[in-house]
Amino acid sequence: MHGNVGRVSNRAKPAAFRRQVVPHVRAHYGGGPHERCGPTRAAEPLQKGQDLEVSVRTRRRGRLAAGLWSRRRKRKPHRRRRQRRAHFGELIQVDGSHHQGLEGRGPKGCLMNFVDDATGLALGRFWDQETTWAAADLLPAGVPRQGVPRALYGDWKNVYQRPPTSREAIAGIPPETPFGRLCAQLASGIIAASSPPAQGRVERHHGTHQDRRSKKMRLAGMADYEAANRYVDEQYRDAHKAKLAGRPAAGADFHRRLSKRLDLQWVFCWEAERVVSNDRVVRFENRFWPWKPKRNQGLGAGARVTLEQTREGELRVRFQGRTVPFAGIAKPPPKARPEPQPRVAPRPHKPAANHPGRPGLPLAKRAAKAGGLWK
Repeated sequence: MHGNVGRVSNRAKPAAFRRQVVPHVRAHYGGGPHERCGPTRAAEPLQKGQDLEVSVRTRRRGRLAAGLWSRRRKRKPHRRRRQRRAHFGELIQVDGSHHQGLEGRGPKGCLMNFVDDATGLALGRFWDQETTWAAADLLPAGVPRQGVPRALYGDWKNVYQRPPTSREAIAGIPPETPFGRLCAQLASGIIAASSPPAQGRVERHHGTHQDRRSKKMRLAGMADYEAANRYVDEQYRDAHKAKLAGRPAAGADFHRRLSKRLDLQWVFCWEAERVVSNDRVVRFENRFWPWKPKRNQGLGAGARVTLEQTREGELRVRFQGRTVPFAGIAKPPPKARPEPQPRVAPRPHKPAANHPGRPGLPLAKRAAKAGGLWK
């Protein structure tokens, strides 16, 4: 064992120096874990302002001994678990799960999942992608049965919520998606989640469905999503509700009744805005939709109209809250393209018999012919 073991180092600072430094550090550079200065940051002003030269390692050991420093690292603040809503129908979490539900027996699909926040009651259906039509077709499946929910909780995917454009941000116009306009007609709001943990309940439902539902569909021998959707509606949903759904904290049902004046066929439709041209025609999906000016005196060139199209393809035009009669013009026939002609290979070029570059002609004769001396 070395002889200096247990002795104070010859380069150690004296105790009086430490008693001078520690109170100064406690007063000016101390604080909580997110407020105090580190050893490097505290050693620099001590050397410049107070003329107290202390190395970083010495400063760290001294603060540890004085209780002014800890080995606790800076971490992000812990997200507090959000309590469930108390009432059934108060909040519905919406999300899509891209998963190989058929386990290789078919293409990859997307499970659109609606989960009640208070009870965990789920409503799901398979689609190709997480689109506006997928969400718009799943919502009316629960509205006639239970009613209109107070709010829907989705992510920042453009289906549910989107950031405002520059024009909307300047004018103060709230951004709205086609699915958002649909929910606005039902007086149901949309809340955008800022992170996946905020939608923890619907995310955990995804894992449950990916495990239980995929195995049950495999045992049933299903190889397409049409049969899978029928199985979900007829068998799986009731079994899932009986096993995993709970009771809300409060007994009141927050679902609202659907107004009799609303026609679900035109509520759950696609909307698009168009501008009337100078000849009173609106163009939509490469077709022209004119109407008679005598029956629509207030509808002139430059007016903005709303075109609504159902999933079945039925179309109507609305202007200032009223339906405008119109007549569609058939799509123009595609232009006839000329049939491609068979490609003929070019004939090889054969120089003339008296061409100066003709091969086989002697060099002297070629030079003389090029200079005009050959006859």
